[in-house]
Amino acid sequence: MVRSIEHYPSETIVVVHAKLRKAQKRVKNATIHDYELDVLEVHKVGDLAENVPFSVYDAENINRDREDNDDEDDDSIDPTPRKSESPPERPSVDNSRYSLDKATEKLGDKHGGSSRTSMDVYKQHRSLPQRVRLNNRIVDLRTGPAQAIFRIQSGICNLFRSYLDTQGFIEIHTPKLQGGATESGATVFEVDYFGRPAFLAQSPQLAKQMCIAADFERVYEIGAVFRAEDSNTPRHLTEYTGLDLEMALEEHYHEALDIIDGMFKNLWQGIYDRYSREIELISHFYPHEKVEWLEVTPRIAFKDGIQMLLDSGWVEEDGSRPSLTEDMSTRAEIRLGALVKEKYHTDYYILDKFPTSARPFYTMPDPGDDRYTNSFDIFMRGQEILSGGQRIHDAAFLEKRMKMKGMKLDSMEEYLEGFRWGAPPHAGCGIGLERLTYLFLNLGNIRLASLFHRDPKSLPAKAVAVALRHEDASTTNPPWENFEVDEESLSSIAVNATSPLQPLEKLIANYGDAANTSWLDKRYHVYRHPSTGAAQGYIVYNNFAIAIGDPLCAKNQYPQVISAYLQFLKDNREHKTHQDGKALKPLWMIAGREVEEYVGEKFNWRTLACIAEERANPKDNPALKDKDLARKVRHAETEGVKNVEVPVNEAPSEELKKRIDGRIMDWQKARKGTQVHLTEIRPWIDQEHRRYFYSQGADKQIHAICVLHQLSPKNGYQVKFSLEFPGAPSGSIESLILSALRGIVVSDPDTRQVTFGTGAMPTLDGGRNLGKHKQKALKKAYEAINRQFKLTNKSEFREKMGCWNEASYVCYPRGGLGAGGIKAIMGFLEEDG
Repeated sequence: MVRSIEHYPSETIVVVHAKLRKAQKRVKNATIHDYELDVLEVHKVGDLAENVPFSVYDAENINRDREDNDDEDDDSIDPTPRKSESPPERPSVDNSRYSLDKATEKLGDKHGGSSRTSMDVYKQHRSLPQRVRLNNRIVDLRTGPAQAIFRIQSGICNLFRSYLDTQGFIEIHTPKLQGGATESGATVFEVDYFGRPAFLAQSPQLAKQMCIAADFERVYEIGAVFRAEDSNTPRHLTEYTGLDLEMALEEHYHEALDIIDGMFKNLWQGIYDRYSREIELISHFYPHEKVEWLEVTPRIAFKDGIQMLLDSGWVEEDGSRPSLTEDMSTRAEIRLGALVKEKYHTDYYILDKFPTSARPFYTMPDPGDDRYTNSFDIFMRGQEILSGGQRIHDAAFLEKRMKMKGMKLDSMEEYLEGFRWGAPPHAGCGIGLERLTYLFLNLGNIRLASLFHRDPKSLPAKAVAVALRHEDASTTNPPWENFEVDEESLSSIAVNATSPLQPLEKLIANYGDAANTSWLDKRYHVYRHPSTGAAQGYIVYNNFAIAIGDPLCAKNQYPQVISAYLQFLKDNREHKTHQDGKALKPLWMIAGREVEEYVGEKFNWRTLACIAEERANPKDNPALKDKDLARKVRHAETEGVKNVEVPVNEAPSEELKKRIDGRIMDWQKARKGTQVHLTEIRPWIDQEHRRYFYSQGADKQIHAICVLHQLSPKNGYQVKFSLEFPGAPSGSIESLILSALRGIVVSDPDTRQVTFGTGAMPTLDGGRNLGKHKQKALKKAYEAINRQFKLTNKSEFREKMGCWNEASYVCYPRGGLGAGGIKAIMGFLEEDG
């Protein structure tokens, strides 16, 4: 049973049958310390279709270490070990979740009591960046603090409802599709409503007022709110949950303010009474100071609040002073909150009588000074948690205000009808549930208080599907139906004619780029994804598995394929046998933007760019106008060099192959020093997807060869081999390559680009999760390698051929590069000449 469980992936769901017994020793790294389970049976509920990017225990390691400690994870970049140094010892500590019952214990002296020792376990492990946890939200939501946050948020809604129910309110549910903007036309999401425009509701404001006009008297709602504001701050969302209320007034809008104030005080007390255990747990991950409030809440006039700022000498970042008749900035609000806390000793206060310029069209002006309104905001910890006020209930006055704001009356006829038919004076407010939660718990980021947050960067655009060259080799619609592929077929590197898997050659033509064509070499392993047939090529060197290029599949399948590939490396027993039972360490080279983003954001890998795909447009090639190249081409022509193209649908003759093979041998013998390469010189494989061009002299001596390999429709062709043989007249290879590019334009006019493969960039640029010190060390190491192997020489030649660079990436997990990783990369690239 134990041996079987050892192979379960992290986060596998199991049902355990066990007996509870007293623990012989205190169990430190578990929720319950004094008891343990004597396990009798373990039943796996289901298999994981994808590898989980991190465990719940990893996700709970929040704020225990700074994220950019460059010296903690990776080995020294210098491959030569220093004899005087030895690696620091690390305690063998299980990264377990912080126990809930610990939250009820006294932590002792905060400045060094013995109870601090139990928390030091977290300092032995690196914190996951917040964005990585948010990008893997389902796993993050399994953690103790996340569960506690949303239990408290549920309690906020319950307390909001229950208090208002006692005050005579009823709950309503208003439509989220409406014909006009509620607040401002610039911040609405427009949708196609059966061929005519509609908008997602910015608030239930108009519908609430219509209910008051319908004589409901007191209403509230908890529902979705949409704001099309391109703001990526830690306090804004494009979709959030609104807690809204509206009520009829008898004499003054402060009647509503009194109820709202009472609701909040009941809410604060209720949360602390019901959820003290959850708050204590959260405070260990997000430091929390209890919200302070007074029995009588300070109500400060807006202009008096501005005067407090002016008296303190506070100014905006641009040096301007706050205005008595303009809304405050976020910085001003935070500063005013600090001044109020200092003066009144409260985190919670009311700012009343906001200026007219800061309020929407339906807000009632102050009868004593029309520069201000009967409206208010409520603040907690220096930030706004509620906006509200009295609404205009007179139809004629409301229409006048709408016209002043440039609004069209006919777009809000349904709304105006209620006021034309008579509506009582009324007031209300709106509260952002997520903002209230994150400020109350001091989380620092509103996204942590949203189950699945929506901000301007959410819902990224999806790549447009391109017609495949071989529909029978699709990975989205694999060729087998109701056919179970056995493990032996999946683990096979070679794909033969009888295999149900799509041929690798056709996958390259459907989805491939230059790096993928190297997978046809014998030294590459090719992982095949069981359910899609997608492929990923890699090379094993020492204890490293070096993936080359992107997976061969549709881009929207990258997450499941990459995740499964990494799990395959972790579990693969065949490789473990050859590597002394150790799991292979993954590295990724020549990764495209999508792969780099996925492993960087989902798995917290480090990424860097020091290589680039060198592409050219065969239809608009500036090389054709280069005077130096033109001179070389003329010289080759003068020497009698002729360029020959093997017809598209004809295979090269055996006689031609023999002649070219002989010249390749001459070329190999002439090479000197250490060579860097990704692929072997094998021109005659996959001839179905290759185009052959060669040049020869009057004596039929072959001087150069150019082989183009067909890639995906988007990527066009790769100049797979372009070899100039010994004794060839100057200009032979340049002339042949330009001739081959012209040939592609004629025979395949849809081709928009060709690639010469990857070339080295002059410098190394840092990518994701790479600190300054680590980037500096890698940059220095790269410069040394570049000088040794003259990596950019070939790139300079290609630049003359009209190439532009499209960055590719090297990606690796934290602690996964260092000297061993660099040696592995260089080991498989080097070839002694």
